[in-house]
Amino acid sequence: MGRVWPLTGRVEELRLIDQATWQGGGPKGVVLAGASGVGKTRLAQEILARAGRRGMATRWVAATTSARGLPLGAFAGLLGTVGDDPARLLRQGIDSLLAGTGRAGVMVGVDDAHLLDEVSALLVHQLVLHKAVTMIVTMRTREPAPDAVSALWKDGHLTRLEVQPLSVPETGALLEAVLDGPVDSASIVRMSALTRGNALYLRHLVDGELESGRLHSVGGVWRWPGGVTVSPGLTELVEARMGRLSEQVRNVVDVLALGEPLGAGLLTELTDAAAVEEAEARGLVSVERDGPALRARLTHPLYGEVRRAGMGMLRARRLRGHIATALANTGGGDADDTLRRAVLSLDSDLEPDPVLLTEAAGRAVQLCDLYLAERIGRAAVAAGGGFQAQMTVVSAVGGLGRHPDIKAEMAALTALASNAAELVRATVNQVLHLALLAGRPDEAEAVLETAEKRVSADADRVHLTAVRAYLESCLGRPERAVQAAATALAEPELPDESVVLASCGMVAAFATLGRVDELNQAAARGHTAAARSTELAFLRVPLAGWHMLGLRLAGHLCEALTVALECREASNGLAFGTELSSAVVGDAELARGQVNVALRLLREARVGMEGPGNAGGFLYFCLFSTTRALAVSGDVAGARRALAELWDAWHPALLILEPEMLLTRAWVAAAEGVVSEAVRLAHEAAEVAAARGQLAHEVLALHTAVCFGDGSVAGRLADLATRVAGPRAPAAAAQAAALAADDGDALRAASIQLEQMGDLLAAADAAAQAAVAHTRRDQKTVSTAASARAHRLAEACDGARTPALTAAARPLPLTTREREVVTLAAHSLSNREIADRLVVSVRTVEGHLYRAGAKLGTSNRAELAALIHHG
Repeated sequence: MGRVWPLTGRVEELRLIDQATWQGGGPKGVVLAGASGVGKTRLAQEILARAGRRGMATRWVAATTSARGLPLGAFAGLLGTVGDDPARLLRQGIDSLLAGTGRAGVMVGVDDAHLLDEVSALLVHQLVLHKAVTMIVTMRTREPAPDAVSALWKDGHLTRLEVQPLSVPETGALLEAVLDGPVDSASIVRMSALTRGNALYLRHLVDGELESGRLHSVGGVWRWPGGVTVSPGLTELVEARMGRLSEQVRNVVDVLALGEPLGAGLLTELTDAAAVEEAEARGLVSVERDGPALRARLTHPLYGEVRRAGMGMLRARRLRGHIATALANTGGGDADDTLRRAVLSLDSDLEPDPVLLTEAAGRAVQLCDLYLAERIGRAAVAAGGGFQAQMTVVSAVGGLGRHPDIKAEMAALTALASNAAELVRATVNQVLHLALLAGRPDEAEAVLETAEKRVSADADRVHLTAVRAYLESCLGRPERAVQAAATALAEPELPDESVVLASCGMVAAFATLGRVDELNQAAARGHTAAARSTELAFLRVPLAGWHMLGLRLAGHLCEALTVALECREASNGLAFGTELSSAVVGDAELARGQVNVALRLLREARVGMEGPGNAGGFLYFCLFSTTRALAVSGDVAGARRALAELWDAWHPALLILEPEMLLTRAWVAAAEGVVSEAVRLAHEAAEVAAARGQLAHEVLALHTAVCFGDGSVAGRLADLATRVAGPRAPAAAAQAAALAADDGDALRAASIQLEQMGDLLAAADAAAQAAVAHTRRDQKTVSTAASARAHRLAEACDGARTPALTAAARPLPLTTREREVVTLAAHSLSNREIADRLVVSVRTVEGHLYRAGAKLGTSNRAELAALIHHG
């Protein structure tokens, strides 16, 4: 593909090699030992290239199996001759290697030294022993080597360095260097797991996946969904690593390729005991203890990929049938074995078992592997699995955002319902789909109200009450949501699915009501039920998202990040789990001021949501966090584009997040320099929140207005501080009161309080406001200290830009309105465009520009822009 593969991720190895190679008086050179493909040769060649740039003569020797039968066979290319007199050849070899080396000396690289013939090994040993050259030797671990080679490090002549496989971060760094752009973390993890850090395998994998188009850039982020088709080059490498396989050993490898991991006893029954032992001895199979049992698996994932790709269909179907039958006969029956048996049976010669397939499809939903759940579920329906099987299909199709298909699937589900309880379950799924996935909350409410009127049994109605709790919270009715959730959760035998729904409603409501003291307990019950649920397990991430939101609004920012990270860990490997949870983590990081970290996570999440529609509202959630992060970073153009995309993604069933939407617009206005509009939007957000009883959102909105320079809300924040739990409300009230009083010392104290809370960006704003207050009083020393504090905090937020920080950093003698007008003029807006944006007359704009020009000594717009941006 012509791509350059640098030594990214090998900084520490290069440092150690340099130390061993160039230090004076000690061993001159290094033995690089490691498994095949980890990058030993590439490292050695880089060291020789560096030596050449230093003026040294360099020699490169590659040992091979074919040359091993000749004395000095590995050096034949350098010497030009071989023979039978070892002593003469040895002398000739030394002379040839040292000829014309000059004063800088010579460095010799010997690749695959374990394959050297005895004379070549002796030559290398003599060169090192007499310190005639600087020697770089590579060799494969666990391979027999000539005694002369082993003595190089055993006798202390050379330093031995174990070259380890690339770690996940090192794999990511290498991929991003090669692809010249960010790679989403899930793709990095998948590639690292498949290649096990083998740089050579990784290179061939990337080349093949680029050629196939599976590894592609979406929105500037590289993504790889997995499902590799092994290229011919990679196949040859892996087959060479595996070596020739006898029929018996091949059978062992193939059975594991289709069914790993398997109990060692079961594998022996399916294949041959002696062949299993041989495969283990050859490093093809690993056997590890799993409690009292022994589990066998292939030692490298690519072994399975290569064998599956090369296996005939009939052989594969027969073997899968044998494995599935053997698993059933062992009497294991745990959920994961059930899922494995079902997957194996789908592509086997066995008759479909509707009970097995239905149970397995439910397990796949529970694991959020929605593609697999749909596949198994459809097979279960075809085999006669009935309502429960169709339920898994509905859950999968809905979770994957396939709206055109869901109507027909819902109709099929309703048709299969045989009693009132099943009709209620069908209704619950329909309500969730209409509200969250289709974005039609009015229809969802109508369906729910109709069902509530028709269902008479309390045992059935409670499920409708649970889904109502979630719907009420999403529609911005937190008090009603809490009431419905409490009613449902009071039912002693409430199924897990209803517990999850009611808990989502209660957690979301508590989050916005400011009742954070009750939040954790409600979330814990929901998480426990979601882990057991076979239908609504996909709500684990939304539940964690609401939990994180409540902690963020309250000001428990470290705890919010912990919840988000735990959610991401639990979602790793699940369908869309990483993407959705990345949005949650990104929002939590943004709240702590980690702007660049947040942007990377949010961009990854956004790209990963290309497939599942609006991702149940997560696209909306992700976009307003992304827009805020871009605005805070100073990327005005990027923030505008993201805001336009956010408008398009508006979710009518998530009115609970309307204050967040308004605050996002406020941050974009602030980034554009229109602070008065930003303050107005923050007030509008506070009014919307207050009208709905979302007091925690009201606190955040008013606190945002304070950070924009509005001290008029101090009284309302002081009142809210007595009613809303968590550290944010009192901290915001303190900053507002200090700003209203123009008290620099109190603003500095508020900054410290906010920093301790973890809100570094608000702390930076308070410090900047303190600097301005002290400057107005001509208190230069404390003003300078406050400015330095604001700068330090802003740098900790990746150089974030806010109105307060801008005003403190560029204290121009302008009023707020004059600065707004000049800033918009600096952004190339005409006087008419500025007037329309600020809702004033063109004459008023001209007057502000005239006065600003008089104060700053210029009427030139370019010079005014330079003063605004750099003054």
